[in-house]
Amino acid sequence: MPLYTKDSLDLLRQRIDLAEVVGAHIDLKRAGASFKALCPFHEEKTPSFMMHKGDTHYHCFGCGAHGDAIGFLMNHLKMGFMEAVESLAERFGVVLEKEEGSEPTGPSKTLLKEAVQLACRFYHFMLLQTEEGHQALEYLYKRGIDLDFIRRFEVGFAPRYKSPLYKFLKSKELSDQVLQAAGLLVVGEGEARRDFFSDRIMFPIRDGMGSVIGFSGRKFKEETFGGKYINTPETPLFKKSQVLFGLSYSRKRITKEKKALIVEGQIDCLRLIGAGFDFTVAGQGTAFGEGHVRELINLGVETVYLALDGDLAGQDAAVKIGDFFQKKGIEVGVIKLPAGQDPDTLLREKGPSEFTALLEQPTDYLTFLVEKMSQTIKLDSPSGKNNLTQHIVEKIRAWEHPVMVHESLKRLAELVQVPEDLIGIGVLQPVVVRRPGRLTAEGIDPDKILEADLLRLLFMAGEKLQKLMPIVKANLVPDQLRVSVCQRLYQLFLEAYEAGAQTDLLTFAAGLEKEDEGDLMQEMLSRKIQIEKIEESLVLTIQRILQRNWMEERENIKLQLHSGKLNEEEALELAKQFDQLKRRVPEVVVP
Repeated sequence: MPLYTKDSLDLLRQRIDLAEVVGAHIDLKRAGASFKALCPFHEEKTPSFMMHKGDTHYHCFGCGAHGDAIGFLMNHLKMGFMEAVESLAERFGVVLEKEEGSEPTGPSKTLLKEAVQLACRFYHFMLLQTEEGHQALEYLYKRGIDLDFIRRFEVGFAPRYKSPLYKFLKSKELSDQVLQAAGLLVVGEGEARRDFFSDRIMFPIRDGMGSVIGFSGRKFKEETFGGKYINTPETPLFKKSQVLFGLSYSRKRITKEKKALIVEGQIDCLRLIGAGFDFTVAGQGTAFGEGHVRELINLGVETVYLALDGDLAGQDAAVKIGDFFQKKGIEVGVIKLPAGQDPDTLLREKGPSEFTALLEQPTDYLTFLVEKMSQTIKLDSPSGKNNLTQHIVEKIRAWEHPVMVHESLKRLAELVQVPEDLIGIGVLQPVVVRRPGRLTAEGIDPDKILEADLLRLLFMAGEKLQKLMPIVKANLVPDQLRVSVCQRLYQLFLEAYEAGAQTDLLTFAAGLEKEDEGDLMQEMLSRKIQIEKIEESLVLTIQRILQRNWMEERENIKLQLHSGKLNEEEALELAKQFDQLKRRVPEVVVP
């Protein structure tokens, strides 16, 4: 994870206006020197979400939600920690400078975003205001795409001849290095320069916050060279295996309703969003993969609907994508489109109401899978039913959540009409452990949860920190934490406090070195605290850590005593230590 300089983070801290950040997502009402709103983190009818003018933290007196601008973006929009920091920097016009040697040199993301944003404006102008662009415009009109749609989504056109985009961007004093790194320029033989996109209708690709990061170019004439769609190549901004097309328009509803609609094409996606289905996303010119699945899971999705093309390729894609989500415990519904149709044609020919009817009656994934496989494997023969059943059983058993596996096997037995015991229902499945640490059978690390509680209380303490730190320092040193990432962050926190430096989240953006640190930040900030009871919560958390360590030390001595490897003198000495330790039940020191 890149390290940002302290000076650039200090500048960002000064620039952030919490009310501006929060007010962009919820309806803030002025109340004297404060703002109030209906809390976005729980259902309520009377506003209990409050912040004071010029303050750096919000608080909900209803559910206990508490945090700063970073915490708000992480909890409300399900951003990652560094994504939230970078989003705030972009919003408030701060260039986050990297520490020397923290990453390979190259054009900054700020310059790359400037280049692609200018390109977006250029393409949009060329579509609407040039004679060559009008050919593309007529094609869009014939497909039922009107001017409002074109302007809302900034659809554009890349001209065919003489690399006009290159000339335009050079006039803006952007270097060839920047344009090439942004995926807008191709340098050929003899150092010849040409635009990457040519003779195509251009759809901007945006990140989750709406910044243009690349393009998808669709050909509208058969003679145009290349495939139907060409995307921006991989750049520091655009990673096609992770970027979800349409997310900036759909993110708010996806995070709120915990559901997403997945389609194949860009036009399908934008058409559905424009028709009010603004929880729709699509992949990026490649198969919808595990990176895309991970992005949606990080947004809190619990249910996905697949509305892929009604042809054989669309059905095969639904099988694969559905398996990705079911594997992670996400419920999948398949929207069965008529053969030869996609969401775009369905909306044009029959309107949103027809699509809504299909969306309200999806086919569950297992039923779809059995029906799909039954097209080539006949269920009316014993061997066919056996082959089909065994194939699906193997797929289900590869899923990660035991309850999902158990219930899906029961459902499969019902669908293929075989006794449940024949497909192994009740056979214990191995637990899938995804992260290192001391895990329970459910894959939960209690040490990490406990120590994250401590860190969350410290990060969120604000003005109460002066009163809390003497308690913390009197009871805990970094070595008393068991989880390495928690230990590192606690050490950083203590060092910053002792030096009189800032101890807010932005300070720690400069100190994070590993991915797991950012993950922990996101994990611990997703839980709420009661700021009015923060001292009580801190004392209780410290007590639990001390108690845990005390019990572990006792257990370690007992294991040594029972190992049979000690002589009489060593055993006697350990027994004395055990008795002394047993009498020293830990208590929190409150200075």
